[in-house]
Amino acid sequence: MIKSMTGFGRCEVQEGDRKITVEMKSVNHRYLDVTIKMPKKLNFFEAAIRSELKNYIQRGKVDIFITYEDFTESNVCVKYNKELAAEYMNYLNKMAEDFSLDNDIRVSSLARFPEILTMEEQTIDEEELWQLLDKAIKGAAEGFVETRIKEGEHLRDDLLDKLDNMLKNVDFITERSPKIIEEYRQRLEEKVRELLEDTKVDENRLLTEVTIFADKVCVDEELVRLRSHIETTRDTLIAGGSIGRKLDFIAQEMNREANTILSKSNDLEISNHAIELKTEIEKVREQIQNIE
Repeated sequence: MIKSMTGFGRCEVQEGDRKITVEMKSVNHRYLDVTIKMPKKLNFFEAAIRSELKNYIQRGKVDIFITYEDFTESNVCVKYNKELAAEYMNYLNKMAEDFSLDNDIRVSSLARFPEILTMEEQTIDEEELWQLLDKAIKGAAEGFVETRIKEGEHLRDDLLDKLDNMLKNVDFITERSPKIIEEYRQRLEEKVRELLEDTKVDENRLLTEVTIFADKVCVDEELVRLRSHIETTRDTLIAGGSIGRKLDFIAQEMNREANTILSKSNDLEISNHAIELKTEIEKVREQIQNIE
């Protein structure tokens, strides 16, 4: 099977009073480029998340969004800083003594002083939180891969159809090429006879000219290589795997052979089919850019 580099996955996992939601989406990219957006309290797990994702993704620009909700009522506690309160009281008593004032400080007033009472989140069990997060990541990644495989199947079928069209053009050029040499020979012979009238035609000279022409327009090697590239592409698509880079290289080689065929052609029909070949190859190259 082959995978597209376009995909989407989402998974929501809730256990007790905690809920984690993971969303993933991707587009094509030359390498693997992962961007993760998540709450600061989960930053500790970033390396583990990236390591986990490598089991599912090889290429693509992937954006991951992670949200975390904790509905635990006792997840926040109040902390009393006794040492700081004592220091405040020490200075308040000193101020009362220095300025002959009544020290009318109350507990409610002292509690409002900075850092006397603070709110702190209780320590989170990292192992327990990672198990929840890992479950959500795997769920989203599995859905993400599934959409990539479905899209990859459509790409494979479309590419196989395009390869069939390319082979039809190659077959036509292969069949047509020998005919243009014979047609050239006939035209040349008629032209020579017309010019020389009753004079005998030099067959050796005629053969030399036809041989030179045949050498200039011969595309046998290009057609053999092009046919081989098409078959290799077909076999690679059927075999599947992470084949995007390999197919991109083969498509470049196919384009090079088609350019050579077009440049050598002096026949309108062959030129038209060579142009169709180049058009199909360009479509194939565009589709290949979306394969992982």
